[in-house]
Amino acid sequence: MESSLATKPHVGVSDMLRFRYLGPREIDELAELWTAVHEQHTAVAPHLEDVIISVGADESWRRRRSQYLNWLADPDTLAVLAERGGEPVGYAMVTIRESQQGSWDRGERVGVVQTLAVPPEHTGTGVGSGLLEEVRRQLGALGIREIELSALATSSDDIRFFEQEGFRPFVTTMVCRIVGVGAHD
Repeated sequence: MESSLATKPHVGVSDMLRFRYLGPREIDELAELWTAVHEQHTAVAPHLEDVIISVGADESWRRRRSQYLNWLADPDTLAVLAERGGEPVGYAMVTIRESQQGSWDRGERVGVVQTLAVPPEHTGTGVGSGLLEEVRRQLGALGIREIELSALATSSDDIRFFEQEGFRPFVTTMVCRIVGVGAHD
């Protein structure tokens, strides 16, 4: 079942971006944009190669595509494609999860930006801000008051952008290799 938002167009205020909501049948439209994300990830985090093995672009898309299809089985998941002049210029994949109750009151549900993809040639043109504005609008309409996302620790440009968009560091994820298990052994 596709989200009721799957075909709902919305013209954003950020330099005439058009937002199109994708369902599972349109997911392959994101392949080229995902490849740009994959290339950026491997370029800004070479220090992780001794801990985490990167995969090629085709394998990366195969894995991510599968994850997107799983997420899109939930009708609250948003796959938002930004287009300018009919050309895809970025996208956001957003899931919603139950809020983990603990030290902070974050509401009952939290939006999670699983992917914010803007190719380098469209960076700085309002695409990322426009996508986040659209995501905020949609999640706010669902009564969700917080959004979280992850950024690679070495991607200072991305972190600076997210901070300009109102995000603040919250949790730091650390990774470590278990010796004797995996491809480096």
